[in-house]
This record gives sequence, structure tokens and C-alpha cells, in this order.
Amino acid sequence: MPRASTNGLSLEYEVSGDPAAPPILLIMGLGMQLTSWPPALRDGLVAQGFRVIAFDNRDAGLSTRIRVRRRPNLVLQIARAWARLPVRAPYTLEDMAEDSVGLLDALGIRRAHVVGASMGGMIAQVVAARHPERTASLTSIMSSSGNRRVSQAQPAARRALLSRPGDPGDPESVIRHLIGVWGVIGSPAYPADPAELRQRIEHSVRRAYHPAGVAQQLLAILASGDRRRMLAKITAPTLVIHGAADPLVPVAAGRDTAQHIRGAQLLVIDGMGHDFPAPLVPTMVDAIAAHCRAADAAAARTPRAPAPPA
Repeated sequence: MPRASTNGLSLEYEVSGDPAAPPILLIMGLGMQLTSWPPALRDGLVAQGFRVIAFDNRDAGLSTRIRVRRRPNLVLQIARAWARLPVRAPYTLEDMAEDSVGLLDALGIRRAHVVGASMGGMIAQVVAARHPERTASLTSIMSSSGNRRVSQAQPAARRALLSRPGDPGDPESVIRHLIGVWGVIGSPAYPADPAELRQRIEHSVRRAYHPAGVAQQLLAILASGDRRRMLAKITAPTLVIHGAADPLVPVAAGRDTAQHIRGAQLLVIDGMGHDFPAPLVPTMVDAIAAHCRAADAAAARTPRAPAPPA
């Protein structure tokens, strides 16, 4: 896969579809890789007439791993976040948003539809708020505004997220551990096929396993705090998609996100947890594609400001 240099980093990325088609930038979640996007979702968006760009965030997959001399104590920083004290982190969601925009720069893309899942939804929100001229539309999936009052995971999901494999140095132990995690946070109405889930997780672990990066990305979320004031600045057409049965980021967080973005549409999907169950992918593809096409049509109807005199 190709790599792009931006912000002093090297980002692994993959592009699908017609180079002349409207671009969609996909931003993945905590510790996840570009390969975590379901092929059916990426292929479906391409089939609907879009150019799809997926990439590994910093500290994930094959992109640059951030080295720090002294890694902050995760438990201590979680406690500081709960106490509403500043959180020490190697970087923030704002830095990761600049990575995303830098990738667009490297690809020569002036404006894109931005789609993010979980932490990626948070990053996409920051892109839309800070770079309205680069954001054709925003789709925030199973994410939150950072409002802790409505974003608390169920205890089992929180324990699963913060748990560690029995032997982090043994790939098989890591694979079994992650299968267990997805069993907790996945969609209760649409359980994953065990063989397919194992194959997907095994491929991910073999490609790149970087638990220190997961911790540092979590610190970025904690350090970035509540984004509700930032969401009020978003002007891009916005679609919020959330599972009604999400145990990690409850549906109340999706509703809260939509409430704080002017004109946002909310799509709540029954039976969906914190994953992309295969039977629901076509629904999400159709919703995202329709949202992006509507945004493009609205932009085409809006008169452009005259260019300044030479």
C-alpha cells in the first residue's frame, strides 16, 4: 500500500474508485486499522460512485508509531479526566485531525466527505469544525461529543476495553482476547460469524499489533475532553449513525452529538452495537451515499462568492 508524508509522520493509506469521483475519507477508531473497514462498506461506496480513501491513524497499523521518553500512566490520567483535571498525552484529537487533513493535502484533494467511526468520528468532528472549507459533509458513526454525562460505557464493555491479553507476546493469546472483546461490544442482534471474526482479527494482529498505540490514542481522547462547543461551529451537512444497542458508546451519546450540530440528521439502527455487522452494512452504505450526494447537490446550488480582483 502507498504511504503519505504529513505532519512529520508517514501514513499508510489505500484508495479505491474512480479518481474523478467525489472523495470520501474514512477515519477509523481506537487502535483500529484501515483494514477494519468492512470491504462491503468500502466497495459499496465505490459502487455508489465515490472515491474512497482509508488510512491507518498515527499509532495504528503501519503508520508512524509515536515514541515517547516517558509514557503517561493511563490509570492516573483516566482519574485526572474524571476529576476534570488536565490530562497528559503525547498528542490530541486535534493533532490527529491535522493528520487527516494533511493526507488530503498529500493526495491533492481540496474537499472531501469525512466519515469517522468511534474515535474516528471524534476526529472527523474536529476536521469539520476546524476545516469547514475542506469538509463536504460529515458522517459520525457510533461516536460522541465528549460529554461524559451521556457517554459512559456499560461496565462489562469498559472492562473489556481496558483488559489485556493473558500473554501480549503470543499472537494466539492476543487473538483469543480480541475475539472476547468483540463478543462483548458487538451487536447483540447480529452476532458475528465465529470463523469470519477470527479470520478478521487474526489478519489484523498479523498485520500490526501495537497496544502502546491504543493507550496513547485513548489518552488523546481523554486530553481532548468535551467537544460540544466545537460541534456548534460545524456547518457541513452532518449525519450521525448510532446503534441502539451499543454497550461501549451508548446511543444517548449519538443523540447528544446530533443535538449539538446544527441541522444534523440522526439514524439510530436497532440491534446494532459497537461494530459493523454484515447485515447492516448495506443500510449504512445507502445512508452515507445518500447523505453525501445530497450535500454535493446542495453545494452545487449555492452560489460561489466572486473571486477577489487580481
